[in-house]
Amino acid sequence: MAQRAACAHVYILRCSNGSLYTGWTTDLQRRVADHSAGRGGRYTRSRRPLQLVYSESHPSRSAAMQREAAIKRWPRARKLALITAARNTHVDNAGELKYKHGHNSSDKDSEEEE
Repeated sequence: MAQRAACAHVYILRCSNGSLYTGWTTDLQRRVADHSAGRGGRYTRSRRPLQLVYSESHPSRSAAMQREAAIKRWPRARKLALITAARNTHVDNAGELKYKHGHNSSDKDSEEEE
């Protein structure tokens, strides 16, 4: 049976002040561009420039939302460990980090206050 393409992504941005912002989206490139242009979440608007430091794909919106919520509950050190582990595991040709996570999961982003 053919594997379904991911329809949602969880991502982490590093803000100019060093804080981390975690969100989810159905279109990663568009959402990162929105954040970078100041049209993203309120939290990132005043903390540009931003750098995409982590992303992972999910087969559904609800899986992405659940994973985002879980990551947001983590302490900063654990998020940084996730970013480092993913960087050491795989970097695609565009230099964006990709991490496959097998869960099942609307296009909404959330603020991260760390």
